Amino acid sequence: MSNATGQRNPRTEAPDNPRARAAVERALAELRRGAAVILMDDDGEGSAVAVAAAECARSVGDMVAATGSIPVCVIPASRATALSLTHGETGNVALPCHGAGEMKFDPELARAIAGLNEDATLPASVPVTTADRLQDTAVELVKLARLLPAALVARITGDPATWARSEDALVLRTADIRLYRKLVDRPDSVLAAKAPVPLEGAEDTMVYAFRPVDGGKEHLAIVIGNPVKDGPVLTRLHSECLTGDLLGSLRCDCGDQLRGSIHAIAAAGGGVLLYLAQEGRGIGLVNKLRAYRLQDEGFDTIDANERLGFDADERVYHPAAAILQALGFNKVRLLTNNPAKVKGLSACGIEVVERVPHSFPANGHNETYLRTKAARAGHLL
Repeated sequence: MSNATGQRNPRTEAPDNPRARAAVERALAELRRGAAVILMDDDGEGSAVAVAAAECARSVGDMVAATGSIPVCVIPASRATALSLTHGETGNVALPCHGAGEMKFDPELARAIAGLNEDATLPASVPVTTADRLQDTAVELVKLARLLPAALVARITGDPATWARSEDALVLRTADIRLYRKLVDRPDSVLAAKAPVPLEGAEDTMVYAFRPVDGGKEHLAIVIGNPVKDGPVLTRLHSECLTGDLLGSLRCDCGDQLRGSIHAIAAAGGGVLLYLAQEGRGIGLVNKLRAYRLQDEGFDTIDANERLGFDADERVYHPAAAILQALGFNKVRLLTNNPAKVKGLSACGIEVVERVPHSFPANGHNETYLRTKAARAGHLL
C-alpha cells in the first residue's frame, strides 16, 4: 500500500512475482476479448486445458478442432441448482456442451448453462460432474476477468506447447493464478492522483484516486473538511452504483445514501467517503443488469446473484481499510446499516468505534429490495 504521498509503505510489501502477474493480466485481457488461453498444472508437465469465457468465446470451433475434445461448461453449483439440475456439490460443476446423442458443440446450450439465455430449454437429462482442479481454476480465472462465472474448458489431447504455438495462445500454470490471487487480495494500491473538488453541500473537499495493483478500476477517497486523525472519523463506505448514483435509479437506495452521506459528513464538520469500485456488490455493472432481469421475474437480489453463479455479496474490505490507513485514519464512526461492513472493516485492522445509522425511506420501487436487505442480509433498517 502506498501512503498518501504516493510512496510505497515497506511494512505492507509482500514478495512479488512479475512474470506470474504479467502472465495472468495478459490472460484476463485475452478472455475478455473472446480468445482462449491454455491452463496447465503447476509443473507444466501434467494435464492441460484450453479455457474460454462462456460469455465472450468466439473461437469454440477452433478450440474443438485443435484440442480434439468437446468443451464442458464449468459453473458454480448454485447456477446448476438454478437450472434445476440434480447434484450434491457445493463448489463448481461441469456440464457437457453437446446435444443429446450428438458429439457436437452446441453454443445455445452453452449460453443457457452459462446464464446468457434464460429462455433456452436444457435437455431432459444433463449429466453433472464434479469439477476438477483445473476446471475450478478456470472459473476463478474468468471471475478475475470480471466476467460471468462460467468457463468453457476443453482437454488438450496433444502437446500443449504445439497447440499454443499454432493458436498463438497464452500459457498459464495454476501456480501463476495462486500467486496473482495473493497479489490482488492484499491491500496494495498506489495513489494515482489527488485534487480539490468542491461538492454541492461540501465545498471543502479533496478527492484522492487509488489504483489497485491488478490494473483494475480506481477507488476514490473523498475527504470532506479537515478531519482529525487522532480520533474516530465519520466514514462512509459506498460501493459505486452507476444506475443509482448517476442515473437516479429508483430500484435501490444508493443515490440517496451517497448524497446523504456527503451532507451528513459535511454537517459533522468533516470525514471520509470511500467510493469503492465494487459495482453491484462486487459483480460488476453488466452482471448487475443481468440480475435485474432475474429480479423482474420474481427473484430477490440475493437469489438473482446466486442464480448467475455469484455469491450473495462479492465485496471485500481490505482496499477500504488500506486506503483509510494510508490517509492516516485508524478509527472510524461508520455510516452504515450493514453489520457486515462493521465486521469486515474491523477484521482488516480498522477500529469501528460506532455504527451510525444511515437509512432512507422507500420510494415506491425499492420496497422489495429494502426488505431483502433487512430480512436476508441483516441490514438494520
